[in-house]
Amino acid sequence: MRFAQFQNLFWILLALPLMIFFIWAVRNKTAKLRKFAQPELLAEIVQDVSIFRQWIKNIFLILVFVFSVLALARPQWGFEWQEVKRRGIDILIALDTSKSMLTADVKPNRLERTRLAVKDLVKKLKGDRIGLIAFAGDAFMVCPLTSDYSGFLLNLEDVNVGTIPRGGTNISAALKEAMKGYDNTPAKYKAVIIVTDGENLEGDPLAFAREAKAKEVKVFTVGIGTPEGELVQIDNGGGQKEFLKDESGNFVKSRLNEDLLQKIALATGGAYVRASGAQFGLDLIYDRELSKIEKREIENKVEKKYHERFQYPLAVAVFLLILETCLRPARRKNL
Repeated sequence: MRFAQFQNLFWILLALPLMIFFIWAVRNKTAKLRKFAQPELLAEIVQDVSIFRQWIKNIFLILVFVFSVLALARPQWGFEWQEVKRRGIDILIALDTSKSMLTADVKPNRLERTRLAVKDLVKKLKGDRIGLIAFAGDAFMVCPLTSDYSGFLLNLEDVNVGTIPRGGTNISAALKEAMKGYDNTPAKYKAVIIVTDGENLEGDPLAFAREAKAKEVKVFTVGIGTPEGELVQIDNGGGQKEFLKDESGNFVKSRLNEDLLQKIALATGGAYVRASGAQFGLDLIYDRELSKIEKREIENKVEKKYHERFQYPLAVAVFLLILETCLRPARRKNL
């Protein structure tokens, strides 16, 4: 026998103090009755009340509580082998981690807002595999394609502007890394989402976009930031913020380059979405585009499916509660 809900110990931790409180309340009630009158006099006062029946009712209530906790713990025994098929598509998210993503024209800043949006996207996935690429002056596959969403989110939390040591923004490197990550996946089941401000500083991303088109990989782009831009704020290492300066000592201002991102998406048959505070765009891309892509069988395995048996302790708890309700604490008077 196994218990499906005992790994978090929530119900056990909840049950113990309540059980102790109930026993204390019963004992406290008895103690107060003894203070109210002497034992001989108390017997005369409560002669129509059966102490034995009262204790039986208390025991029934304790058992109701115990069996209710057992039901909530979901006991399971007996199993059958069940074939489990996982169907979905492969989604690679290329996340810009350059220092320009610290710009606060999108609150709290571009990188943190993107992180929150990706977490919301993961909640929508049902069987799809997802991977993560971090890019700045270079690109690196932080999390290969996986259906382990918890592991993906852990990798997402670790991504920051220091993940890629080489500074700058190289969208070409991100596209190149994405193509490598898709080498063994049929084209119609894959998609790339690039989240960036679009300020490409090196390489020719449109050339790689055309290569992605030749491999039938759709690239979707999400532009984060504002066309007007804002000065880039970074941590100076002492816990204080300061504005980023270039080699000439001028303040660096980051602006959204929508034109390039639109061209990349258009070249591959994807779509471009501009992120805003209310609607980031990842949900929109998934609902309108990715959810309609033909899904493939990603995983096929046989798993043990245990039979739920919570109904048995629940039935006992209900039966005991009915008995407790029907049992009168008073003795039956002789007529």
